[in-house]
Amino acid sequence: MKEKKLEKTSKENKEKEVTEPVKKVPQTPQTLRGMKDILPADQGYWWLVFDKVRSLAKTYGFEKIDTPLLEESGLFVRSVGKDTDIVEKEMYIFEDLDGQKLALRPEATASIMRAYLNHGMWNLPQPIKAWYFGPMFRHERPQSGRYRQFHQFGFEILGEAGPVADALIIMIAYNFYAEMGVNASIQINSLGCPVCRENYKNELTQYYKTNRSKICESCKKRLVKNPLRLLDCKEPGCLPIKETAPQMIEFLCDDCKTHFMSVLEFLDELGLPYFLNHNLVRGLDYYTRTVFEIYSTGDDEGSQAALGGGGRYDLLSEVLGGKPTPACGFAHGVERAIAKVKEAGQVVPETIKADIFIAQLGEQARRKAFTLFEKFRHTGVKVAESFCRSSLRGQLEQADKLGARYALIVGQKEVQDGSVIIRDMESGVQEMVDFNKAVAEIQKKLLLI
Repeated sequence: MKEKKLEKTSKENKEKEVTEPVKKVPQTPQTLRGMKDILPADQGYWWLVFDKVRSLAKTYGFEKIDTPLLEESGLFVRSVGKDTDIVEKEMYIFEDLDGQKLALRPEATASIMRAYLNHGMWNLPQPIKAWYFGPMFRHERPQSGRYRQFHQFGFEILGEAGPVADALIIMIAYNFYAEMGVNASIQINSLGCPVCRENYKNELTQYYKTNRSKICESCKKRLVKNPLRLLDCKEPGCLPIKETAPQMIEFLCDDCKTHFMSVLEFLDELGLPYFLNHNLVRGLDYYTRTVFEIYSTGDDEGSQAALGGGGRYDLLSEVLGGKPTPACGFAHGVERAIAKVKEAGQVVPETIKADIFIAQLGEQARRKAFTLFEKFRHTGVKVAESFCRSSLRGQLEQADKLGARYALIVGQKEVQDGSVIIRDMESGVQEMVDFNKAVAEIQKKLLLI
């Protein structure tokens, strides 16, 4: 009888398993390809870079500007160039609910020039010197130090035509890495003005047409759409052709040649290490005259990638409907900068040390500790806490780690007595003071009064 009962129970359980649906465990969402979380452990390096950029900006008289992440897509098509890789392959473009075509900004220079024109900044004393720090977006193949959401910082000078502006921009770009302990060098070229560049493009096109059978398919398209980009090709089969191509410097008009030589003389005077790179064109259509890139001298030559770069863009204002406005600037990739800073052995500054630490034991004491913490915060005393911890020992260990000179301890007894214990973290000596006099007592000990 017992066996039959067990068989029946077993049969019922099996039927239950069949009829009951299997509960699905929800899958945890993952970051999108090419996107990256910046975790607390990495934030120290981000602040290190940001503080250096802000320090350089202050030294050289640049003011911060922030532009929207979203812009009309036409802004970048007109400024960067419709035949560039950024516009053709990499821009995040979509229509909003109003049917307006928008783009996540792939770079910042066009946005800054738009802001300059929108807000009539040409009426202000010139030049305008602006710096920025923020995220950009490009739908490209993710690789080391390059993401689809990446960050750049940059410096721009708007309203100055002289070569001194080019030299200043290059000097700041170089100094960032030099002062962060990264060995860097400058590669520089001139793209001339529209007149002399057109002569060069014709010569370059003819040269490549005679070698058309030897170049890659991408270069065959560039030959028709954007001949200058032929010099940007990295395909092994195209390198020998590129090496013997005509050089832009031989086609510069007198004004462009004088400008370029003056920039180089500034760099010579400063003693900055630079190399003439006749194939350097950068990837954006708005560049004229000076273009440059910063490279780490520690990289293998075959794996070199520019840490940043820039140049002059005197025609961008007119392209966007403004009056002629000479301008130049540069941008550095923050992720790549951080990677190089780490390689250079830069140490992130320690967490700001606290003067005092508020410790508590018990729920009532925790509420009192909150009050005490706020009193000290408003006095300017550097105060720290760990309200989520219950262990007094753990809190005092945290106080020691933060380098606090004194720990103020509130327990159940202190709540009843209206007092607080002041512990000297170095000697371990403790004293009891009135709760309402704790602030004055600490200020006296810290020689603040």
